[in-house]
Amino acid sequence: MADTPDTEYPSPLRRLGTRLKQKLPGNGNGGRPRSLRYAHLIGWGKYLPEKVLTNAEIAQIVGTSDEWIVARTGIRERRIAAEHESTATMALSAAREALETADLNPADLDLIIVATASPDHIFPATACLVQDTLGAVNAGAFDLSAACTGWIYGLSLAAQAIATGSLDHALVIGAETMSRMVNWEDRETCILFGDGAGAVVLGPSRKPGGVLSSVLGADGSGGDMLSVPAGGSRMPASPETVSNHLHTIHMDGRKVFRFATRVIRQAAIEAVEKAGLTMDDIALLIPHQANSRIIQSAARGLKLPAERIFVNLDRYGNTSAASIPIALCEALEEGRVEPGDRLVTVGFGAGLTWGAAVIEWMAKPPLERPWRSRLRSVLYALAGVRSRLRRWWRQLETWLFRPPAARP
Repeated sequence: MADTPDTEYPSPLRRLGTRLKQKLPGNGNGGRPRSLRYAHLIGWGKYLPEKVLTNAEIAQIVGTSDEWIVARTGIRERRIAAEHESTATMALSAAREALETADLNPADLDLIIVATASPDHIFPATACLVQDTLGAVNAGAFDLSAACTGWIYGLSLAAQAIATGSLDHALVIGAETMSRMVNWEDRETCILFGDGAGAVVLGPSRKPGGVLSSVLGADGSGGDMLSVPAGGSRMPASPETVSNHLHTIHMDGRKVFRFATRVIRQAAIEAVEKAGLTMDDIALLIPHQANSRIIQSAARGLKLPAERIFVNLDRYGNTSAASIPIALCEALEEGRVEPGDRLVTVGFGAGLTWGAAVIEWMAKPPLERPWRSRLRSVLYALAGVRSRLRRWWRQLETWLFRPPAARP
C-alpha cells in the first residue's frame, strides 16, 4: 500500500500543533501571539486651490443668489482647481505636507490610499501616480471609491493593518476635483461642491491611543439618490450621455438630506460606544462638510454644543472625501485639538455609504528639522529622475528584447 501524504492523514504531533495554533491569539501571523499595537495619526497636511468662487459669482452663471445658497447650505464660497491642477497634484501636495509633519521620508511608507470620487483616470489609480511622484518605492497604492465617506473607510483599513502588524506606515489621502464633475446649469448641485485634498500619515505605537474604533456601513439600494450615471461599463460615453449631462453629479437632495441626518447620529454613537466611551468624553466632532442644516441636525441629535463641532463648510463647500481631513488639519491649526483629546470623524456619501471613527489625539506639534526638510526635497527631485529613467528603460527593454518577427 502506498504511503499516505501527511496532508491527508496528519500525524498526531501535527494535529496537536494545529490545535495549539488555533487557540493562540494572532492576526494572520501563523497563530503566533503578536504584541498589541495602536495606529496613531503622526502626520497631517492639506491643499486648497488658490481660486475662490463665491456665491455671487455662481449667481452670474445659474439662477440663484448668495442669500438662497447660504440659507439652504451654509456655503459662502468654495475653491476651484486651476487648469493645471488635478486630483493627483492636489493629493501630492497634501501628502508632502503630511510627511513633513510626520518627519517621515517617502521610502518609509508601506501603503498609500487615495479616497476619491474624481480620480485622474478610471485607471491607473491616482494613488499610483502619487506613489511614483513621491518616490514611495516601498509602498503599495490603490484608490478607494466610497464617495464622501471614502477617507473614513481608508483610515479604518489602514489603522487595522497597522494594529495587526501587516504594515507600519500608511498614507491616507482624501482628494477631489469635484468642480469638473458638476453640471454648472444645475443649481441644486453646482452650488455645493469644491476642490481640495487632505492627508494623514498613520504609524504604530505601543502607547494606547490613535484610532480607537471605526464603523462602516453601506446601503446600495439608495445608490440612485446620488450618482454620476455615465462613464462606466453600464453606460459608456456617447454623444447622448454627454449632451444629457450624464457624466455629472445627479442628486435627489431631499432623500439624501433625510438619509444623512439619520446616519450621522447613528454612526457617531455606534463608534463612540465601540470605543467604550460616551459623547461626554468627546472633545470635538468633525463631520463631513456637506450642508450646515445636516450638521446642525446631527448636533441636536448628539446633544453637542456648537463649540464642540468643527465647521469650515462656509469657506470650502463640500469637498467630498477631502472634507474631513481638511477640517481636521484646520482644527489643529486653530488650536481646537490638544494631545489627549478624543475626536469623532463621521461622514456619509454616495453608495450609499456612511462611517465614523473615534480618534484619541496623541501627536504633538512637529519639531522643525530644516536639514530633514531639505533631504526630503532632494528625495522628491530624485523621484522624478527615477521615474523618467524607469520609463526610458522600459522603452529600451522593449526594443532590445522584442519578439522575433513571425515568418510568412
